[in-house]
Amino acid sequence: MEKLIELDMKLFTLLNGWHSDFFDPIMVFLSKVWVWVPLYLAVMVYLFVTKKWKVALLAVVTIVLAYLASEHISVFIKESVARFRPCEEPLLADSVRMLEPHGSLYGFVSGHACNTFCFAALSSLIIRKRLYTILIFIWASSISYSRIYVGKHYPADIIGGALLGLLIAYLFWLIYKSVYKKLCS
Repeated sequence: MEKLIELDMKLFTLLNGWHSDFFDPIMVFLSKVWVWVPLYLAVMVYLFVTKKWKVALLAVVTIVLAYLASEHISVFIKESVARFRPCEEPLLADSVRMLEPHGSLYGFVSGHACNTFCFAALSSLIIRKRLYTILIFIWASSISYSRIYVGKHYPADIIGGALLGLLIAYLFWLIYKSVYKKLCS
């Protein structure tokens, strides 16, 4: 386990050190949660435009509940595991390039990665358009990487958050399919 933690710290140091004046404001922008709201609203509108209202409502409610679950579960895990963020880690604190103010002490799992991958996976399963799926996962990956870039998360935090988000999306997809069958039969 110590070797994995050491590797994670080295990988973080490498990725956090790759920066440029051009990408700094872009990565800070991507890390802001309010930036995601127009995309979420556009997806919701798209669902109501392309699906029957009952199906669209079911999809929106399922996505919102999955998002809330991903947020609360990621915070619970973060507080339970209590792994310091890179900027709080005494071995790294002086070498971390921080582009955002310090947040909470703990970083595993990344809530940004969990939320965005949950949204990407669940909305992809509901929308079922190849281009949308590719673009939404590029979006989720970009936001997740931005968290390393701005100095808030280790790569393992991101991977753990992404995997958790995918799991939550799958569980809510199963619920959605079950309710959908009852609704449309």
